[in-house]
Amino acid sequence: MVFHSEYEDVAVLNQPIHEAVLGRAPEYGDAPALIDAVDGTTVSYRQLEGQHRSVAAGLIAAGVVRGDVVALHSPNSIAYPAVFHGASRAGATVTTVHPLATPEEFAKQIRDCAARWIITVSRLLDVARRAAELVGGIEEIFVCDRAEGHRSVLGLPGGMDPAHGMAVPIDPAEDIAVLPYSSGTTGTPKGVMLTHRSISTNLAQLHPFAPMGPGERILAVLPFFHIYGLTALLNAPLRYGATVVVLPRFELGQFLAAIEKYRINGLYVAPPIVLALAKHPSVTRYDLSSLEYIVSAAAPLDSGLAAACSARLGLPPVRQAYGMTELSPGTHVVPLDAENPPPGAVGKLFPSTEMRILSLEGPAHDLGAGEEGEVAIRGPQVMKGYLGRPEATAGMIDRDGWVHTGDVGRVDEDGWLFIVDRVKELIKYKGFQVAPAELEALLLTHSEIADAAVIGVYDEDGNEVPKAFAVRQAGAHLTEEGLMAYVAERVAPYKKIRRVEFIGAVPRATSGKILRRELRDRERRNSARQEQPWGSGRETREQRT
Repeated sequence: MVFHSEYEDVAVLNQPIHEAVLGRAPEYGDAPALIDAVDGTTVSYRQLEGQHRSVAAGLIAAGVVRGDVVALHSPNSIAYPAVFHGASRAGATVTTVHPLATPEEFAKQIRDCAARWIITVSRLLDVARRAAELVGGIEEIFVCDRAEGHRSVLGLPGGMDPAHGMAVPIDPAEDIAVLPYSSGTTGTPKGVMLTHRSISTNLAQLHPFAPMGPGERILAVLPFFHIYGLTALLNAPLRYGATVVVLPRFELGQFLAAIEKYRINGLYVAPPIVLALAKHPSVTRYDLSSLEYIVSAAAPLDSGLAAACSARLGLPPVRQAYGMTELSPGTHVVPLDAENPPPGAVGKLFPSTEMRILSLEGPAHDLGAGEEGEVAIRGPQVMKGYLGRPEATAGMIDRDGWVHTGDVGRVDEDGWLFIVDRVKELIKYKGFQVAPAELEALLLTHSEIADAAVIGVYDEDGNEVPKAFAVRQAGAHLTEEGLMAYVAERVAPYKKIRRVEFIGAVPRATSGKILRRELRDRERRNSARQEQPWGSGRETREQRT
């Protein structure tokens, strides 16, 4: 069965991304486009329009040509959109780089995409320089601010040329606007080729569900280098004349203070922030009454946690959204005007988008409403493919254009999508499928647990069993046995947690996704130590007892 959106189709936007986002900037004029939440510096729409054109002209004068890859290596800042859209206007493809990347990780990305130019900030210069040395072939390293020996991209010669308003011709359907790299939670990061048309159209698809306009204030704390932050926190608000209040990173006190000071009305966040809003004692010390809605995406959100957050803040139910980098990124969101969305739903299907639920036993078999299977998506927001990896692309997008997401979901009779888990993350205990997300949600209901993650590990008999990595609340004394008993009382026997390890923090990507690969690597290291001879001096607890 093919599921279709109940919303009217949108026109495919054959526009370069800078035109799709900033085309109405002159209309918004002196209205604030961006505010630095730390020092209060404001950039109007009129200024942003001029800045991005100036950056484009400066880059062209410096030698950037259509099709060049520019690596943008920066935390969130009010300069980010001018640089991003200026590079786009110059005809370049922007590959967004994690600001905390090591030189080696940075080098791997720019080598893979053959980037010729780097734009960074002064405090990250050492990493950028080292990455450039490791790769070679970098034409120049610019900065967004000021640094001795490096030119500022905001003040390049040629930026004030009378012809700087001209844009390089772009084919929106074919030219790559953004080249983000997949999170790498299940394998090697790959460059995701998103065309101007795919991401521009996705902005139009999002608007009926989460309309924005002048006077609204969105707090941008999730990173712009990630496609969720780039779309929901930067491009969507700027396209419709809202104000983006920018934070460079998430620090709870600063985050709450910014909501209070700037009277933020909309939050787009990831589950760890919802968790903090629901449980952290600091929340009550701030006036958050300006908030009207919260949208959570990028990772599964437990419905109980969502309800606790909404109740504490006196807000409508936390909305969820669903998508992936390969889908530009959105396909579903719970509409802001939905009065009673079902708990746990990640939304309704976007306009101009199709969905299938494929049997886990045989992907050629389609399932109907209420049945669980792999979610497959087809629509104008689908990526062009993985850069330089045709086999990986073919493994993700079949010959009919369906993206096989690897997520297990079901659709109810009213068209709401519920995500059950990742196909590759399902734990098979003696033939039974156990969803880590379900157990993680249960673990978070324990009053002494601050965060948790679950993966499959193997016991002495070779059976895959669920293991929890849990973070205790400050001052808690919960034991492994106590936590296992708590879960056992609340789930079917085959879903029981069989092992527990208390850790200081659950490894997560900036988007909020649990980095299960890091936990699996940790488990492998622990297993290797346990297999050492008795005389090694590194005995495990099991060996000692």
